[in-house]
Amino acid sequence: MLLWLAILAYLLLQLGIGVWASRRVHGETDYLIAGRKLGLLLVTFSLFSTWFGAETVMGSAAAIAEQGIAGGRADPFGYALCLLAMALLIAYQFRKRGYLTLGDFFRERYGRNVEVAAICIVVPASIAWAAAQLLAFGQVLVVVSDVDLDVALMTATGLVIVYTVLGGFLGDVVTDLVQGSILIVGLVILLVLTVVNAGGIESAIGGIEARQLRFVNPDEGILARFDAWLIPIIGSLVAQEAISRFLGARSATIARRACFTAAGVYLVVGLIPVSIALIGANMGLDIGHRDEFLPLMAKEQMPTALFVIFAGALISAILSTVDSTLLAISSLITHNLIDPIRRRGGNAEGIERSGLGIARLVVVIAGIVAYLVAQEGDTIFSLVEMSSSFGTAGIVVTVLLGLWWRRGGAMAAFLALVAGVATTILGGYFLDLDAPFLTSLAVSLTVFVVAAVVHTDQSVDKPVRAGV
Repeated sequence: MLLWLAILAYLLLQLGIGVWASRRVHGETDYLIAGRKLGLLLVTFSLFSTWFGAETVMGSAAAIAEQGIAGGRADPFGYALCLLAMALLIAYQFRKRGYLTLGDFFRERYGRNVEVAAICIVVPASIAWAAAQLLAFGQVLVVVSDVDLDVALMTATGLVIVYTVLGGFLGDVVTDLVQGSILIVGLVILLVLTVVNAGGIESAIGGIEARQLRFVNPDEGILARFDAWLIPIIGSLVAQEAISRFLGARSATIARRACFTAAGVYLVVGLIPVSIALIGANMGLDIGHRDEFLPLMAKEQMPTALFVIFAGALISAILSTVDSTLLAISSLITHNLIDPIRRRGGNAEGIERSGLGIARLVVVIAGIVAYLVAQEGDTIFSLVEMSSSFGTAGIVVTVLLGLWWRRGGAMAAFLALVAGVATTILGGYFLDLDAPFLTSLAVSLTVFVVAAVVHTDQSVDKPVRAGV
């Protein structure tokens, strides 16, 4: 009963933040990127929270407990490198140009048709990411109660939809700061308890086997190893759920600095669940190595009152992550697909106001679809890997070359996008390649460059490098 009361208190706090934020939402821009008014602290914590939730605390911790660092190398190393690359290559340029979504770049650089094609690739990947968070939420509820996973998933979906519809992006980033701080403190306490129960620092470190510290699986080929690292670093570089967070910054400089800061925070804090998994895997606790590994570790070692706080913060962090993902999906569909059609017959101010209602409706629909995907998902890690690799090779190539190279127009971009999706599907599901993402990246790059050279008439006069 105490646990449920605590979880209810967290959820009420989150809903309260949503209600508070809703009073500051007056249009589509306010709802989707907090009116571009966020400072360094909020943007940093928001970027940090993009992947530090279900992925790090549950998915990667479980994979590392079972396979060692090689099982979850994306966390924290891969995503920290991704944030660094985001700071160096994308954040300043995108925020300087005043984009609302990733789709805005494609429209400005390549035209309407390529914009639509890119969105059709990005949205399914974001749905898979949202499904991973919902699955994590449901599994935490399973750990703290006897509720069935299907019931837990349905409850999670309903709660996150209500919260997201109310608070929008401002509610999301404020929650990131509050609950993220609590979660970090909880993880530090759990690490201390794990070390103590393992017999002290010397015993805890000594109990870690050499095989657990390998960054690569000895059974993997060299191409498979590259592929496993490239998926989080390159595949997540153009994730709309991360991009939207720095687009809400007050300035391009804050956007870039926040990415740098978030990378450092992510690396340091991300090592905590990694350490817990490495030590806990050898403690002989009968908790298994599935996605529930770390919450079960906490339940096994923490006093009830402390576990209540930790579980509540973890649930809240997961809710916040899926909230931002649903907003990312809504922004792409509403702003880039629906609004251009509506603008043909209405005034801009009216469209901005009415677009808020449409954006909220799309959030509801996206949440339901993510719930259906989560029901079919195997593990959090597999869903996250799917979201980072499906068709994103073409997106990465067209974004980076579009920003930093003057050659290549709509034809080159469209062909690269198609090549990325086709190669990912063929390589991953039919040809069973060792490195489907690396292959799709190479094919997309080749297709773009060749098409850019052939269709020189579609090149731009100068590289699209805003603010440089």
